[in-house]
Order: sequence, then C-alpha cells, then structure tokens
Amino acid sequence: MSLLVKAAREGRTLVDVTPAKAGWGHVGFRAVRLVAGEADAFTPQGIEVCITVLTGLVDVQVGDQRFPRLGGRSSVFEEKSPWAVYVPPGQAITVTALDAAEVAYSSAPAKGLHPTRLIPPAHMKRSVRGQGSNTRYVCDILPESEPAEGLLVVEVVTPPGNSSSYPPHKHDTAGVGETVLEETYYHRLDPEQGFAFQRVYTDDRSIDESMAVENHDTVMVPRGYHPCVAPHGYSLYYLNTMAGPSRQWAFRNDPAHEWMLK
Repeated sequence: MSLLVKAAREGRTLVDVTPAKAGWGHVGFRAVRLVAGEADAFTPQGIEVCITVLTGLVDVQVGDQRFPRLGGRSSVFEEKSPWAVYVPPGQAITVTALDAAEVAYSSAPAKGLHPTRLIPPAHMKRSVRGQGSNTRYVCDILPESEPAEGLLVVEVVTPPGNSSSYPPHKHDTAGVGETVLEETYYHRLDPEQGFAFQRVYTDDRSIDESMAVENHDTVMVPRGYHPCVAPHGYSLYYLNTMAGPSRQWAFRNDPAHEWMLK
C-alpha cells in the first residue's frame, strides 16, 4: 500500500484517512472544501477531534455550543494562525461555511476526559526552526502542553528551495528520548500547480518510499524518518496530525545526517 493519499479533484471531501484505511491504531484525518452555505455534519464516536479552519470563514456548532465566524484566512500561507475547536467524543459537530472554506479534522481515540473548547489564534505558539535553507515556520495548534487525550496538531510553512522535517527524524520506538507517534502530512503548495517531495524510510529500509506530493495530497507516516523538500519557486505548507500510545513528541534524528546540526 502506498503511503501517498492523492486528493480528490471533485466533491466535498479532499482526503479521508482512517485508522482502518491506514492500517494503524490512532490517527484519523479528513479535509473538506465547502462552498458558501454548505454544511458538514457528523458525530464522532470514540474519538476526539481538532477542527482546524484552514481557510475561509465558518460557523461551528458542537452540541449546544456555537462558535460563530471562525477563520478568515484567505490562504494557509498567510502569516497568521488559524482558529481551531477541540471536541471530545460523542458531540454532534456541524461546520457551516459562510464563504468558500477549507476545514481539517484531526482525530484520535479518546474517552472524553476534556470538554469542548475554542482554540483561538492568540493561544497558538509561533516559532522558527532551522537556519539557512533548512528554515521553516511553525504554528503549534494543539501541542502536548494543551489539554487533549492523544492528539498533537501543528502546521508548518517551508519557503521555496528549503528542506523541512530535516535532518530526517523519526518517532516510532518507545524508549529513552523517543516516543511512538503515527503521523499524517496534509500538503498545500503555493502556487497551487506546484509539487514537493517527501521520503518515508526506516533504518532497515523495510519502508523506503519517495513521493512527489501535489496540492491537497496527504502522506501517511506509520514509522520511520520523513523529510520534505520544497522545490525552487514553490512554498510548501503541511498540517501534521500525530497520535500514539503516549501523548509526547520525542524524536530521534537519523544518525547518518545528524552531523549537519553540529
């Protein structure tokens, strides 16, 4: 099975990754595009959900709680953080677009230990990682410092010609300095006709897949290292959803490439 999930060119659902489809136990991810007035409704059972308003303006209804006019970005490449909503299991969700909108749903198994809450842009930490052609810009939407049972959600923008998730790192082995986390990468390109590259590989090369990703494509990372490269002329955005047995992001760099950090 390929780790690359190509985006649907038509219809509401751009991509839909479930644990059953991915062959793993934790991460779910779905992205939808909505026209003005269109609604997307569902009730998550046994999972928590982080709703991220990628672009456009939407009303979000969760049970009897209403969160009006969330979003406002015209592009994920704008230098501002998104609006998000955390939802525990069993709460009916309706997202209604006020104009053309793109919305992402990150999910993971949960028992319902935390209530529904709004996550405003001001609560999200923004940072810069790397240097030179390894520079990228990070926004922590749902980090481990904020309440959730399993989910970790972050978005990253990589400038043209730069590498990202680099040096290659992995988080697939429980032990000192590393945790086990499944992960999805939801990619966007600017301009939209662009492409980028992502490789997923393990030390023993039992997984070794290199992919050309296009706008709205998703890459599944069950284990292994997973670097990205944005070609000259195209900015790369990705939204990461991570979850696993422990809600902590601890990783190990590929020893073959760690020299560049020194």
